[in-house]
Amino acid sequence: MSSKEPGARNLARLAEAAFERHGDYVSLVFEGREHRSGELHERARRLGGGLAAAGIAPRDRVVVMMANCAEVGLVYHALWRIGATVTPAVFLLSREDVRRILVDSEAVAVITTPEFLGTVRSAAEGVESVRLVVSTGEAEAGAVALAALAQAEPTEIVPLADSELAALMYTGGTTGRSKGVMLSHENLWLAGRIGEDTGYIPGITRGLTALPLAHAFGLLVTVVGLQSHEPGTAVLMRWFEPTAWLELAQEHAVQISAVVPSMLQLLLAQPLEDYDLSALRQLACGAAPLPAEVVAELARRLPGVEIREGYGLTETSALVSSNPPGRVRTGSVGLPVAGTEVTIVDERDRELPVGEVGEICCRSRMVMLGYWRDPEQTAEVMRGGALHTGDMGRLDEDGYLYVVDRKKDVIIRGGFNVFPRDVEEALLEHPAIGAVCVVGRPDVARGEEVVAFVSLRAGYDTPAGELEAFGKERLGGYKYPREVRVLSSLPFTPVGKIDRKALRALLAAEGGAT
Repeated sequence: MSSKEPGARNLARLAEAAFERHGDYVSLVFEGREHRSGELHERARRLGGGLAAAGIAPRDRVVVMMANCAEVGLVYHALWRIGATVTPAVFLLSREDVRRILVDSEAVAVITTPEFLGTVRSAAEGVESVRLVVSTGEAEAGAVALAALAQAEPTEIVPLADSELAALMYTGGTTGRSKGVMLSHENLWLAGRIGEDTGYIPGITRGLTALPLAHAFGLLVTVVGLQSHEPGTAVLMRWFEPTAWLELAQEHAVQISAVVPSMLQLLLAQPLEDYDLSALRQLACGAAPLPAEVVAELARRLPGVEIREGYGLTETSALVSSNPPGRVRTGSVGLPVAGTEVTIVDERDRELPVGEVGEICCRSRMVMLGYWRDPEQTAEVMRGGALHTGDMGRLDEDGYLYVVDRKKDVIIRGGFNVFPRDVEEALLEHPAIGAVCVVGRPDVARGEEVVAFVSLRAGYDTPAGELEAFGKERLGGYKYPREVRVLSSLPFTPVGKIDRKALRALLAAEGGAT
């Protein structure tokens, strides 16, 4: 079937085509066990039959709340085969958050792993739409075993239009309130194809994945794998742990890995030189800004490894721009990918010239269908036909995009804009600081004041006053933090970003909230 024919961009057909193209080979390694593509493909076909027989119909939403494991990919494929909508939930969500997703999406089923079954059952209690709970473990009260469902007869792929829902992904989005982002089969099909074409280097076939597969970036990595030009082996981690990452990279001669900045900062705290990482050629980094100091340190300690930053949002199927292999521009998140137009606009949506900072807007066929049952918010972020990302950035003369900060995170001190990322990068030049997050605190005289939360590298006990003086020396004027707070560790979100909201809440509890 040509990719231009109606329904040809169905992700179930993509998975089928990938198997037909590459055949049977070791496609996944998880916790020491090798999984062959033929085995996984057959299990997905049979699981689809079992889920359909259990009453899941085309267009039903099914929440998938699983730790990374071999079953995640085949669950996605099985649901797409029967025309259902995958609704991922990051496994670290609270019971209340899971319940909100179940209620809002009107999910008919939840698929989970044993360690989260208690949370799922509690969250689903009293939610009328939920008729089925499936666990990858043994069958028990209130839950069906996934293995039993995967014994069913395979079903044919349910034909759906390219424009129909493939995934409903809950995110804070561009306005802070959790909402469902509607991504079509075509959205994700294109993101996978363009992502593979943009980063393809012949011979790179061994990757290491530690990202939550329930996150938009993790889902993109999954779909990119289905679009791969060469058969490759993915080494999957249940969750990221720096020592285990290094051991796996060495054991499997990993050539590429998709990461977020916090992972790289944790890796830099390890004795990288004690591991054989000679096969490693690329680290693809996204989901949050990557401090320049981290890039410089990685280049020093991992010479020959290319750090390729990219940029995307859940609303854009996790892809807007990427640094092409061999043409990386340090500090930039790369060039807009094929079929994507990026503009920088001011507060009145007027396009700004090259070099000026404004809100990043984009147009592409990877942009979401809209927010689930929220036409007002959809219209607001899609005004003028372009997605308003809520991120501040600029373009250089060659079209490379630079993300400056989140629009809502900009601190306005005495009428001047302070971009937290500028302050964070300056503070990271201090040898004692391992991680930093800058937020604003209300101030009667200045409107907002700059506050930096930091954690120190092992072996350092540097007082806050010294760090404040360092910030003043590096930044001066209105930018430097008037207050530096040293914490034993900074809080992180379930997808590995520093949790800025939690730090604001800490200030709020003291009567100094933003």
